[in-house]
Amino acid sequence: MRALQALVEPARVHRDVYTREDIFKLELERIWGQAWVYVGHESQVKAPGDYLTTHIGLTPVIMVRDMNGKDINVLVNRCGHRGAQVCQARSGHANGLFKCPYHGWTFHTDGSLRSQPSPGGYQDVGFDRNAAAFGMTPVARTEQYRGFVFSSLAATGPELTVFLGQMCATIDNMVDRAPTGEVEVTGKTCHRFRHPVNWKFFTENLHDAMHPMVAHAGTSDAVRQYLEQLPPAHEPLPEAEVIAPFGGSYHFFDEMGFVGLPRGHGYMGGKTSIFSHYQVYPDYLQAMEQAYGRERTEEILSFNRHNGLIYPSCTIRDNIQSVRVVIPVSVNETIIESWTFRLKGAPPAMLQRTLRYSRLINSPASMVGPDDLDCYIRIQQSAAASAIEWIDMQRHFGRETRDGERQQAIGTSDLALRNQYTAWLEYMT
Repeated sequence: MRALQALVEPARVHRDVYTREDIFKLELERIWGQAWVYVGHESQVKAPGDYLTTHIGLTPVIMVRDMNGKDINVLVNRCGHRGAQVCQARSGHANGLFKCPYHGWTFHTDGSLRSQPSPGGYQDVGFDRNAAAFGMTPVARTEQYRGFVFSSLAATGPELTVFLGQMCATIDNMVDRAPTGEVEVTGKTCHRFRHPVNWKFFTENLHDAMHPMVAHAGTSDAVRQYLEQLPPAHEPLPEAEVIAPFGGSYHFFDEMGFVGLPRGHGYMGGKTSIFSHYQVYPDYLQAMEQAYGRERTEEILSFNRHNGLIYPSCTIRDNIQSVRVVIPVSVNETIIESWTFRLKGAPPAMLQRTLRYSRLINSPASMVGPDDLDCYIRIQQSAAASAIEWIDMQRHFGRETRDGERQQAIGTSDLALRNQYTAWLEYMT
């Protein structure tokens, strides 16, 4: 414990947290094995038997709609016989059962054992077919919040809403932006972006407001130059609406501010964000006011958080209806998945903007994401080569304000990093 505590100081963190295999294994046990981790959305398993496969840390799991049509189960994706992975398809329909491809054992959608071939071989040998160990084991806990499904590998710990705390408001706002009060994942695929770096670089970067005007300067400058060449009467370009804020000034990001919350959660913005300048489509506004009334609509649409981090597993952009999921693979490899959502009852232009944003910002071939990855790789290589010993986190150190469990600072403060490593150390020790 003392060795771990020595890696995190109040305003800096040691390179070992990104490079040591033993620390990564402890993270799997003490962070990914304890926290509530985002698994998926209920709309991805609409019908009884529908399933989605993913991981909690390195543990392969299946999210499946039970045959009763109501429950959503999250099962460890392993056969209770010899441990073979049962499902390899990313999504599908189980037709009431899962079948192991090795010896043909079958399981109900609640994970219990259904049958095994030639059952006579198990008579009078002490085999208990009802023993949980021979099924596909459900994860320790699974709960939903407004259709968003989280699971924990730990049998004990805070309830989901306690864990989420003030991040519930980010999920609420995303759902409330739908005129019908419901959202759904679009399609069965996502942007899957493999990062050859430690998972923490991604979560750190979410609220790093010092890098956009540097790392993304080439993109924002190119867009600005292109716009200047257009004739004055040219219609606004929807791509420019998405790209322009990434070239914002330090003052712009300072004004957004950052809020740090317990357990490593946090968000930028509140009153303003990079989405504040987005146009409001008249037909969308009309649909919202018909559903909620003008006052409530203004309240919903003025909610301007950016990159709501639910540590350690996902970030939600409620304004643009996307969720990015963190899946650690090894000490220096991470998968980032970007899922887009549709606001039910909203005009098609809203979904088109969501897809446009994901394509321009989040995809592996986007105009922004690869800039970030290039920077992560540079730091990872330096840390692995011992070219740097400590990672600095002292910008605006000690200038944050506290209100109960909330900490607040200007947008370019390193409070976001310090808040995450406070949580990291609490989990790890």
